[in-house]
Amino acid sequence: MAIGRRATAEAPISAAQQHSSPFWRFSLRLYPTVAETCLALQDRFGVDVNVLLFLLWAAEGGRKVDAEDARRVIAAVESWNRTVVAPLRTVRRALREPPELVEPAAAERFRQRVKQVELEAERLQQEGLERLVPRDDLGLPEASRDGAARANVEVYAEVLGTTFAPPLVAALLVGFRRLEQDGPDE
Repeated sequence: MAIGRRATAEAPISAAQQHSSPFWRFSLRLYPTVAETCLALQDRFGVDVNVLLFLLWAAEGGRKVDAEDARRVIAAVESWNRTVVAPLRTVRRALREPPELVEPAAAERFRQRVKQVELEAERLQQEGLERLVPRDDLGLPEASRDGAARANVEVYAEVLGTTFAPPLVAALLVGFRRLEQDGPDE
């Protein structure tokens, strides 16, 4: 995932992108505080960061999901992630160490353009997910947003057939709590 601190420094987010969907705005607020954790979960456990953020957004809305809901969320984005987002990420990462064929400064400019396209692909994935899987149709109401967040992260790990490293889960929840303390996005 390319949103957050690094994206704003290397690939600015346009005003239109910042004011699109509620889920995207939530992600723009949360991701900078949990970026390293999300990337570790992505690289070590095969997490789709947009799915993870969606499940946390569901928790922010007071929704606790079950395994069936998590599978539905994953299925909604799987094809787009596999055929569009992941290949763009692969290209962007490959350009960190450009081949000798391409002058380094030119490769870096190209990498930044790919990063912009990857960011747009992620935004489109999030907006499609929000449209196809309405948050209020997920799971059951949960009074504790923190409890819902923990449960949603755990059920995602379960569906992936793994257990996330406890320090990574803890870091996610700290970022989520911090966001909750800051209040909802207006």
